[in-house]
Amino acid sequence: MTDHPEGGSCDLPEIAPLRTELAHRRFDRASFSWDGIPAQVYKRGDQGETGLGWRDVVRHTLAGGEALRFQLRYFEIGPGGFSSLEQHAHAHTIVVLRGRGRVVAGSTVFAVEPFDVVVIPPGSPHQFVTAGEEPFGFLCPVDAERDPPKAVARDVVERMLEDPVLRAALRLADPAARPR
Repeated sequence: MTDHPEGGSCDLPEIAPLRTELAHRRFDRASFSWDGIPAQVYKRGDQGETGLGWRDVVRHTLAGGEALRFQLRYFEIGPGGFSSLEQHAHAHTIVVLRGRGRVVAGSTVFAVEPFDVVVIPPGSPHQFVTAGEEPFGFLCPVDAERDPPKAVARDVVERMLEDPVLRAALRLADPAARPR
């Protein structure tokens, strides 16, 4: 898959109706997916802003919608893949279910593995990066109504890249934004 300078996953329509009714979805260990819940594109649109590019990410909306006031989403990032570097006004909490990854949150990098929990405060620039040959997957519950992700300002990205630990962890699809 290629790099994608894309907009937010918050504005994407669901392929199937939002899951607000009583339901039971069986988990298939072989495909690491849930019965009747299709993989969806992570983001769409072309904002062309530094950091909003991504590689090899899909999302599954497991439950929720406005009637329940939340969504439970599962994101999976393939080997060599990464989410966009973004920020927004709502907090994020993730629970890792599969693989190993790195979570960049503000000025900190966390190495994570299954069943680790990471809380990312509102406004904190963040990115999820696969660290290994296995896909990196995590649950991410959010409010049904929330603000869309925003690109991290170029000057903030440049400051982040001055830190050798952050520079080694971050993945930016815009090659001009990542000095060599």
